[in-house]
Amino acid sequence: MNIYVGNLAYSATEAELSNVFSAFGTVSSARIITDKYTGKSRGFGFVEMENDAEAKNAIANLNGSEMNNRTLVVNEARPRREKNYRQNNYSRY
Repeated sequence: MNIYVGNLAYSATEAELSNVFSAFGTVSSARIITDKYTGKSRGFGFVEMENDAEAKNAIANLNGSEMNNRTLVVNEARPRREKNYRQNNYSRY
């Protein structure tokens, strides 16, 4: 299950994120999303856990908890949407 983690401290690392979630089960990956121009954290990330029951337990226990003096927002990640250029009035041509 893919889990969204928001309101991360900009100083948080992927290792810290993985460590927090590993208390609830096996973590496949932990990623913190960075700005493509500056390389700095954007304040959110994603954690992938193999077992759905462990992931749901992690979500229930970590949503609203604190990490690096920030209150985390933790929930199941929504599927990524494809960009529709026409919807945004952009043209590909």
